[in-house]
Amino acid sequence: MADLSASVAELARTFSGRLLLPADPGYDEARRVHNGMIDKHPALVAQCRGAADVADAIGLARRHGLEIAVRGGGHNVSGRATIDGGLMIDLSAMRSVHVDRASRRARVDGGALWNDVNRETQLFGLAVTGGAVSTTGVAGLTLGGGFGWLMPKYGMALDNLEAVHLVTAAGEAVRASAGEHPDLFWAVRGGGGNFGVASSFEFTLHEVGPVVTGGLVAHPIDKARDVLRFFRDYSLDLPDDVFTVGALLTGPDGTRLAGIAVGHCGSLEDGARVVAPLKSFGQPVMDVIGPMPYSQINRMLDDAFPRGARNYWKSHFLDTLPDEAIDTLVDRFLACPSPLGQIALEGFHGAATRVAPEATAYAMRASGFNTLILSQWTNAGDDAACIDWARESYAALQPFVGARRYLNYLDHDDVGDAALAAVYGPNLSRLRRVKAQYDPENVFHANLNVKP
Repeated sequence: MADLSASVAELARTFSGRLLLPADPGYDEARRVHNGMIDKHPALVAQCRGAADVADAIGLARRHGLEIAVRGGGHNVSGRATIDGGLMIDLSAMRSVHVDRASRRARVDGGALWNDVNRETQLFGLAVTGGAVSTTGVAGLTLGGGFGWLMPKYGMALDNLEAVHLVTAAGEAVRASAGEHPDLFWAVRGGGGNFGVASSFEFTLHEVGPVVTGGLVAHPIDKARDVLRFFRDYSLDLPDDVFTVGALLTGPDGTRLAGIAVGHCGSLEDGARVVAPLKSFGQPVMDVIGPMPYSQINRMLDDAFPRGARNYWKSHFLDTLPDEAIDTLVDRFLACPSPLGQIALEGFHGAATRVAPEATAYAMRASGFNTLILSQWTNAGDDAACIDWARESYAALQPFVGARRYLNYLDHDDVGDAALAAVYGPNLSRLRRVKAQYDPENVFHANLNVKP
């Protein structure tokens, strides 16, 4: 550690950000991520302010033989944004968003959150597909796919990328785009953090809002089977302007509910017509669907994901949602031991499904329902019960699952060849070739690792 401390002191003379050793003020807060279960202690946290800081931090880590983890928003459930005894490259101070209204482009720093993006782009009535939760980081969500309210209309977040600025394992700053390093550009669109540290992104923007149609409708849990069957049938023939999520969840007063969240990015007249069946179905106990700012739609689920809560997730894509699968999900939710736990079904259709699976490293391009068993709780004494519930629920879902899984929802124990095959399918061999070119020593391996 003495040698590392000397190197840190030397680097600090030119480093624009902060270099935090375990004894330094601010270290304990810096090492924390969104998931309260994660309690790792890096040897050094490098809070970078630009690509030059990132390059120098990588160089220091390699000289000292430190493993590297990269924190963007720190929202990923698996805890791979931090690392015991290694270097945590923390991009959270890099949150600027620059919008070019004329070209409808945005350049977004690697530590930005989707709330940062929405705030700047909506000033001009523009948007890009981003997270369904506004506190999610841009980098992790985009590199792993990018579900969001605009997905059916404009594709995944990664489908809207014009370029990614990366710092490689060799400390080189490169711009990957269709015309520059096209093989790397293909790989980072779905390949996660396997190829370098993404210091910034360039996105295409679209005219959205500022006021659109969206919200949530909820029904008593004893109607859950009917609600999810209605959600399934309603989702089968929607226009591209609409994104829907079916959910089994617990309300603030402790009442279990079956809900449907919706976002419509077209005109308010079309939105009112499309959401009318949601508002007229059954006898909801809550209906807050109506005109609202687009940025508010991106925040409406935030409270269901409190920072510091303990999380363990299991997820799989379902090509169809038969009645038997719905029955299984409802039965499993009724056994959920925590009021913060939920089950979500994200309706997948539209533009994102019209991209060939081989066009990007991201391969989950079918229509269907991405199903997330989200176990969440606050007391460490409940760890075993809440983890067991997620695993048992996931096991019960297996008769209905498809071939693919979504990278961003995989937890720390979703590793190895089976997980890689489920995420990347036919794209895995090409990813390994690109990895061998840009990171032959597998420096960036604290992720769902694609080995060279």
